[in-house]
Amino acid sequence: MMLRDRRGLCRGILRSLGLSLLGTHAWAQTDEIQVYDATIDPPGQFSLELHNNYTPGGRTEPDFPGGIIPNHALNGVAEWAYGVRPWFELGAYFPLYTLGGSRLQFNGGKLRALFVVPNAKQQTFFYGINFELSFNEHQWEQTHKSGEVRPILGEHLGPWDFIVNPIIDTGFNGIRKLDFAPAERVAYNFSPLWAGALEHYADFGYVSEFAPLKQQAQTLFLVVDYNGDPNSVEFGIGHGFTDASDSLVLKLMITHEF
Repeated sequence: MMLRDRRGLCRGILRSLGLSLLGTHAWAQTDEIQVYDATIDPPGQFSLELHNNYTPGGRTEPDFPGGIIPNHALNGVAEWAYGVRPWFELGAYFPLYTLGGSRLQFNGGKLRALFVVPNAKQQTFFYGINFELSFNEHQWEQTHKSGEVRPILGEHLGPWDFIVNPIIDTGFNGIRKLDFAPAERVAYNFSPLWAGALEHYADFGYVSEFAPLKQQAQTLFLVVDYNGDPNSVEFGIGHGFTDASDSLVLKLMITHEF
């Protein structure tokens, strides 16, 4: 083998290795950019929420070899929910898809179970916990199955809402590889219909060893909410502040209560 070919091969191996290492900490593509506020459908009611997130300016390399490139990608999913009890809601996410580079890819689906304090909107302090199980295609995540545990803690203080979701993600590959990806929201309710908010989404990496700051995801969103009945809309513009974040992300959520 010629020296030039060997150098090219070495560069390729190092590049793939670097992407693999980066993928353990970088903020992977997501279908759902949302802070949970412990509100659920009442018993017997269905709802459909359409999540769509577009990245006009983002990372130009995948988080792992064969993964989706965030730049100019549209990620979305239909979330189907059903209220079982005043404190319990079931949900399913399907289809989960990406449109990027004139190519449509289907990425899998998810199931969830959400437990909350009843009538969270009427409570000063509210709480809950959400469990998710994901079934992933190879381009979406590095493991075929993954999970999420999302505690919900919040407080309503007059027109203000303060909410934190200290999320733990897992690829079912050991406790040391649990990933800490918290989300927070501070909102001001101008009326029962309209609210404005700041939302922060982060991914610090493994709980056993947080990633260096440049490899952490740190993204801040400016959000507007319209809370109508039976339809509601949430729109947000986000900016990432680290190399592992996307510089510009748009999110749109449209919900219909049946």
